[in-house]
Amino acid sequence: MKSFPQILNRDLIFLNKNTFLLILSLFLSAQMLLAQQAETTFAWPEGKQIAISLSFDDARASQVDAGTALLDQYGVKGTFYVVPNSVKQRLEGWKKAVASGHEIGNHSFNHPCTGNFPWSRQKAIENYTLKQMRNELILANKDIKELLGVESEVFAYPCGQTYIGRGENTKSYVPVVSKLFLSGRGWLDEGPNAPQFCDLAQLTGMEMDGKDFEQILPLIENAKKSGAWLVLAGHEMGASGNQTTRLSMLKKLIEYAQNPANGIWIAPVGTVAKYIKGQKG
Repeated sequence: MKSFPQILNRDLIFLNKNTFLLILSLFLSAQMLLAQQAETTFAWPEGKQIAISLSFDDARASQVDAGTALLDQYGVKGTFYVVPNSVKQRLEGWKKAVASGHEIGNHSFNHPCTGNFPWSRQKAIENYTLKQMRNELILANKDIKELLGVESEVFAYPCGQTYIGRGENTKSYVPVVSKLFLSGRGWLDEGPNAPQFCDLAQLTGMEMDGKDFEQILPLIENAKKSGAWLVLAGHEMGASGNQTTRLSMLKKLIEYAQNPANGIWIAPVGTVAKYIKGQKG
């Protein structure tokens, strides 16, 4: 028969073991929570809660005929992904945009897209090789430099398509973009970028064409929940029309973003990308 001290010691050991396991479990749970918090938070400049970039494709005439004037009015810098031949149609306007501090990105030389679009059949991306694509991007950079005197550090995939070739021979040209540019932006994506995780060569771009501010605001609020980077993408800049970012929407968006109470950092794609790269070390 065991003595009372022996029973007491056995129970104390049992209790101490359970207490230890409980403490260990609480400690591990706390560590996991801290790790999750670290993964979902990001230190934006000046305590901002979200970053927004306004980007526009193709070097369409309306961008410098009407759009940049609105951005300049508010001191906001946009990112314009240009095709050299389109720049030539409004060269003085684009030079003025550069002088105002807007970012000029590369959108390829010929704007190749899938041949499923009849207008792209003669430059179908399915018929490209990686070498052809690389040469085209370098050629576009060269022309942009000659036309506007700037080096393009950012790129937007024409039609948001990141591949060349067909079937078993299909290849991604994301690695090519990664070597040539600081960032590459997609099109018609479904969510914003997580700054602590995103691949700068495959940034998401969410459409702002044809939308009122009331339709954009939920995108901003959703991105703010996780401290994300919302890259908005558009084409024409005007009042109405196909593939047009409404200036009335931009006006409301900018005024909302510039209200300090909303915690928004609005900056060009390259500026934000460099900041994220610097934070990641």
